[in-house]
Amino acid sequence: MIIVSAKIIFVSQSDRDRAVELSTPIQQATRDEEAGCHAYCFSADPCDPVGVQVYELWEDSESLVAHFEHKNYTAMLEAF
Repeated sequence: MIIVSAKIIFVSQSDRDRAVELSTPIQQATRDEEAGCHAYCFSADPCDPVGVQVYELWEDSESLVAHFEHKNYTAMLEAF
């Protein structure tokens, strides 16, 4: 298993909230469509009004590498 954990900081709370809103369908698509994805969550940090906590859980390095080449990854970059 590979765990990805990160934090993304936005300029404002409204920017953060919009990014979470736009990325929700992409998060679901990643979970549903990508082999080896056990968790994929970008969520608003309840203690930081401009922060997003990122948590991903991948079966193995092959599935994570495949994610970087998937349309969902590109869509997430565009959303953020």
